[in-house]
Amino acid sequence: MSSNHTILDRELFTQALRQMSEEDLRYLNHMVVEQLRHLAQAKNNHQMAQFRPGDKVNFTAKDGDTKQGTVMRLNKKTVTVWTIDNQEWKVSPLYLRKTT
Repeated sequence: MSSNHTILDRELFTQALRQMSEEDLRYLNHMVVEQLRHLAQAKNNHQMAQFRPGDKVNFTAKDGDTKQGTVMRLNKKTVTVWTIDNQEWKVSPLYLRKTT
């Protein structure tokens, strides 16, 4: 949803929140967390679909070095990459870039 278009009036929602019981708030929290997980998984799945075993990729490691390698396997949440310096990395697909 964009910030310009929303399903419900935020002011009315804020007023409703202030009147909710602890039980209602815990339920709402559970629903929000579940939806955020769903959105994150959908984003990850979309990114994962961009890669196949054998693809040449690069990524920036935590130390700032750019690593180059080949996609070996698509895991549930990560991509296994075998780098040109013979190291195996499990990388979020969000951090991978295809190379030629």
